[in-house]
Amino acid sequence: MDASGTLSWLLDKARLAGADAADVAMIETTSVNASRRMGKPEGLERSENYAVGLRAFLGDRQAMVSSNDVSKDTLAELASRAVAMAKAAPPDPDSVLAPEELYCQTPPQLDLCDADEPEIGWLEEECRKAEDAALAIEGITNSEGADAGYSRSRVYLAIADRKGMRFEHGYDSSYFSVSVSVLAGSGTGMERDYDFTSARHRKSLADATGIGISAAKKALKRLNPRKVSTCQVPVVFDPRLSRGLLSVLAGAISGAAIARGSSFLKNDLGKKIFADSIRIIDDPHIRAGFGSRPFDGEGVRNGKRAIVEKGILATWLLDMRTAHKLGMTTTGHAHRGIGSPPSPSSTNLYMEKGTLSPQELMRDIKSGLYVTETSGMGINTITGDYSQGAAGFWIENGELAYPVSEITIAGHLCDMFAQATPASDLEFRYATNAPTLRVESMTVAGV
Repeated sequence: MDASGTLSWLLDKARLAGADAADVAMIETTSVNASRRMGKPEGLERSENYAVGLRAFLGDRQAMVSSNDVSKDTLAELASRAVAMAKAAPPDPDSVLAPEELYCQTPPQLDLCDADEPEIGWLEEECRKAEDAALAIEGITNSEGADAGYSRSRVYLAIADRKGMRFEHGYDSSYFSVSVSVLAGSGTGMERDYDFTSARHRKSLADATGIGISAAKKALKRLNPRKVSTCQVPVVFDPRLSRGLLSVLAGAISGAAIARGSSFLKNDLGKKIFADSIRIIDDPHIRAGFGSRPFDGEGVRNGKRAIVEKGILATWLLDMRTAHKLGMTTTGHAHRGIGSPPSPSSTNLYMEKGTLSPQELMRDIKSGLYVTETSGMGINTITGDYSQGAAGFWIENGELAYPVSEITIAGHLCDMFAQATPASDLEFRYATNAPTLRVESMTVAGV
């Protein structure tokens, strides 16, 4: 049977075993990866995986089972096991399927897949070009290696509700990437940095040689870092890190956190949490976007939505369960795995760009910090407290003056959000993206 037939057959088996309703997801994945270090091939891997996850409903009880074996005998046993587990599960009246009117009947075409699998030689050549270009830069003394990879996934979702309504759709996606990480300097004074390129389509990748040169230059800039004294100054986040603040926001407004009451923003829906100029968007329909999907993990229609509008928190991120628990309507943000029930998450989340370039954004900073790296687990989304180890560059009179390391930056997320000013350099390199971001005042703890 093809995937659609397999899922339909499994749903029928679940219903025959006694389930009132059921949904099933199937993911087929093919991935190839090549790696190289110090001029020598280091690894070559290829994997092909199939996985099926079935969720069965009996009244207000549910259970999930999964398998990597898609043979008929195994799937028939899977259906029986799911129903038996549901009978023994505790009641969960908030776990419900979407009503028929919310299903996505005509999924949009989002240009997510390049089905032309690259040859091994091409992957190896991309690794070679990236690493050789980095090692050719004077001052680069070692390499952590270069990687090039390709993956293709096929996602299928089928649902049979209590009324007999069926949802059956799927979509394909691909992912190409090339990355390299190198070290500059020697002994205890070595510094590392990296760069990468990724895309849904091979033709959209940046040049591997340019990636290598960029990684080398970044590592060299970090040599001979200084320490700074503890102070209260403006902090500017590089785009590699500013996106992390949006990820924190997404976690804090997830319906799961709100329903548990475990978010520092739990009372702030409809309130101003950013400046008037800030707009944050979640758009699952960006063509070839890394977080794009034509429907959510429960088959619900999704679409572009303002998360923050004119600084005001406009919505939670909800799936059916959290929406039901909160007495609201799903926002189409369900993410479905194979081994666990759906849960809400963002898709293509981004902060709209500002009007100033990064240089203009820093021009009036007499003393401040430009952060390029953070470490540690010091972000508390329950209280909003923020504390991270950091490294980057000290800003003097609006310019990057010298590298700094072994410092800590601290503040409160509510203050950081309220003081955030975006630059004009927004790029879509991840599923979550933000431009260079200035936070007006944070504590920088040094010597």
